[in-house]
Amino acid sequence: MNEHLLSDAEVARFLVSGYHLVEPELPTGLNESIAAQLNALDYNPGDAITEAVPELWQVLDHPTVKGALVSLLGPDYEVQSHRHWHCKQPNSPHMNWHQDGLNNRDVLLNRFLGLYYPTDVTPDMGPTIIVPGTQFRNATYSNIRGQVPLVVKAGTVAFTHYDLWHGTAANRSPHKRHMIKFLFRRTQDNTAPTWNHDPEAANKPADWNERDRAEDVTNILNFTNPTTTRSAPSAARTGTISWACRPNPNP
Repeated sequence: MNEHLLSDAEVARFLVSGYHLVEPELPTGLNESIAAQLNALDYNPGDAITEAVPELWQVLDHPTVKGALVSLLGPDYEVQSHRHWHCKQPNSPHMNWHQDGLNNRDVLLNRFLGLYYPTDVTPDMGPTIIVPGTQFRNATYSNIRGQVPLVVKAGTVAFTHYDLWHGTAANRSPHKRHMIKFLFRRTQDNTAPTWNHDPEAANKPADWNERDRAEDVTNILNFTNPTTTRSAPSAARTGTISWACRPNPNP
């Protein structure tokens, strides 16, 4: 058993919800060094961000990060050449819901994104917001229920399905919010599980009484259904985002 690989339940949750977070124990000072280099950049190098900040490779090479990638894409996964630094400036507005490409509804898991955050992200910093399960549907532009703001600690890597609907809240803080987006791709079909697989994992019968707290593969796949998320009332159909990150009216 490899401690860095995902479990059956974690793989099942990724398939259903479309995201998985890892918090690697990176070397002391690495996140701070990367953030300082990003703050010093006066241009966006696009795909060359890893040339401008080569320490980013230390994040991708961490065993916990690689373990998740091997679990979901196989041991011969590819880090694709496209990558991008997203810098959410202070006092910048929200970003509307979108997908990074056309929703092909592929039944195979062949590629996904990795979002690395070198600093803590608080609710007022304009966090990335995702809606679990929306990789399976063509959502309308609206204030979709079920939003999950990625309010995370420094060093977190969020793996998200390529077709997952996402956007950002407004950055109401005085701080820049950095995120580096990477794209990963499968190169070989799986011939066997590449995660920590228990052959008995799928043998547990479905249990309606456990549907709201499913922790096993059978019940996760049968009852965990984020695609039941619905749009908010028509008054919210302006493409706005952010109920989970709006200012507290009663501080």
